[in-house]
Amino acid sequence: MDETFSFYLEDEQATERLGRVLAEQRPPSAVIYLMGDLGAGKTTFSRGFIQACGHQGVVKSPTYTLIEPYMLSQQTIYHLDLYRLSDPEELEYLGMDLLTQPETISLVEWPERGVPSLPPADLTLALKHQQTGRQATLTAHTPLASRWLTKVKSHLD
Repeated sequence: MDETFSFYLEDEQATERLGRVLAEQRPPSAVIYLMGDLGAGKTTFSRGFIQACGHQGVVKSPTYTLIEPYMLSQQTIYHLDLYRLSDPEELEYLGMDLLTQPETISLVEWPERGVPSLPPADLTLALKHQQTGRQATLTAHTPLASRWLTKVKSHLD
């Protein structure tokens, strides 16, 4: 069922643009896993996504807070960074049920540290360092994400 689309991002601006394009085509609710090494561009992508959804302020990495909520006029976005998570059971105290509420988008950095306590991803973005830029791979895991990916591909070509 998984559908994959890979492409090259030449710089930070291209990574932010990818976030904006996904945000502009977003469904009402979704869980997005963001995979990649430190410095791969997960927070840069998130900044583009969150600002394209209407957030006017700074988008910071939730490395120390684990979760940053953005209550926007039409949606809530939860940005999680699980890099410092020591045990997936800690997520139970954060209210994981919030991540799958209607009109909610969840962006989860370092999701592998939260399994099995996290909801499953609709879409995964994997970012890998290249000599210059990044290789981006989007993988749709649900029919909703497959339709989303089809819309996104037409805006990235």
